[in-house]
Amino acid sequence: MTHEPVQKKITEELGSVGLIRYGNRGLVYEEPLTELTGDRGRKAFQEMSLNDDTVGGMLFAIETRIRKVAWRVEGPDHELNEFIESCMHDMSSSWNSVIVEILSMLVYGWSWHEIVYKQRKGSNNDPKKRSKFSDGMYGWRKIPIRAQHTLYEWEWDEEGGLQAFKQTALPDLNIVSISINRSLLFRTTTHANNPEGRSILRTAYRSWYFKKRVQDIEGIGVERDLAGLPVIYRTAEMAKQYDEVLEQIVTSVRNDDQAGILLPLARDEHGNKLLEFSLMSSSGSKKQIDPGAVIARYDHAIARSILADFILLGSQSTGSFALSSSKIDVFTNALDAILESIASVFNMHAIPRLLAINGITVNIPPRLAYESTGTQDLGALGAFITAVAGAGMPLFPDENLENHLRKVAKLPERSEDADPQPKRPGVEEDTTEDPEEEKEDAPESKAPEEDPEEDDGDAEEASNDA
Repeated sequence: MTHEPVQKKITEELGSVGLIRYGNRGLVYEEPLTELTGDRGRKAFQEMSLNDDTVGGMLFAIETRIRKVAWRVEGPDHELNEFIESCMHDMSSSWNSVIVEILSMLVYGWSWHEIVYKQRKGSNNDPKKRSKFSDGMYGWRKIPIRAQHTLYEWEWDEEGGLQAFKQTALPDLNIVSISINRSLLFRTTTHANNPEGRSILRTAYRSWYFKKRVQDIEGIGVERDLAGLPVIYRTAEMAKQYDEVLEQIVTSVRNDDQAGILLPLARDEHGNKLLEFSLMSSSGSKKQIDPGAVIARYDHAIARSILADFILLGSQSTGSFALSSSKIDVFTNALDAILESIASVFNMHAIPRLLAINGITVNIPPRLAYESTGTQDLGALGAFITAVAGAGMPLFPDENLENHLRKVAKLPERSEDADPQPKRPGVEEDTTEDPEEEKEDAPESKAPEEDPEEDDGDAEEASNDA
């Protein structure tokens, strides 16, 4: 009986992630709704992000908050950290612009970026060599997006690993294959290794779909209530001759700056009008369903789908500061997760490749890090410090702790000339000396020594008296 080598079993992949992709083109068909598949889905999510006020407000809140995040490079080698940071801020576009382009993955589920390098040759007319530095090292020239709508197909290997992004774009519409080794792929989720991830607007699509239609109906209703319902009265004889024309008039009339209808002044033998146009006004009765309440419900559902319903707290009379604070905390935690996913792609792919191109080998490479988007409750922090200090934990003087507290409270850094232990206001300086120290410094007092002869004399006197 023969056995296959064990080494073959542990190095070969036996199963599959199960990603639904088939056809002559390497396209993904994971989406169960056909209207959200491929280009149709990308156009739908784009319309949501551009036309819906609630969706636009949520995305704007995310973008502006992440724009304020401070990025840094951490690692044991200080020189390498400075080199990576210099590459971040030596591109043809700002670092913030790169991050904002990456955030398009929130709308579409994914964002593909090609890495373009340059050799740093200082001031140079050639953009492939132009740099703020002249050390001859290779750095990032730019990390531009390859727009989602330019996707032609994906390219996989035999084991289902993503190999390339095939693009077709204006003006020439040529098919270009961009290797994954020259690119960065950012996704909201990596389930089943789906390169297209999942839009954060996906769960809000149904609410947006119905909200849009209710808004359309509400707009028509408002127009009819204010302008009136067009009505044409005609005799049977006029109906036979002009019904098609009259139907077109009554269904297409709009009360705008060019509104007007030209009708013949036709009467019968009794002087009655053969044709009459009028606007029927609304009766003013209350509608059974309030479209505004329906739209507001859908707005809350849309905002709740991405944990951003705190932006609607002021639209109603209910709500409290504690509730808004807890909702904002949940939202900022979600933003931190987005930042972590972005940083992990740079740490796993962009930074190691940059070091390899420059022939740099290290055991622990630098890592891209970020500041949390959350804000510290200074009142709670102060109460905590007071509590632990009152329990006996020595906190100060501690330079690292003080620097951290200053940073959290957004206070200026401590100057080098500052007194390490400044006098606290309202507390007088104790000038009394420690009695224990006085006791230690004072010379020891000795008892006077008794004369042994005097003692003997006293003893003799006592015996004679006896």
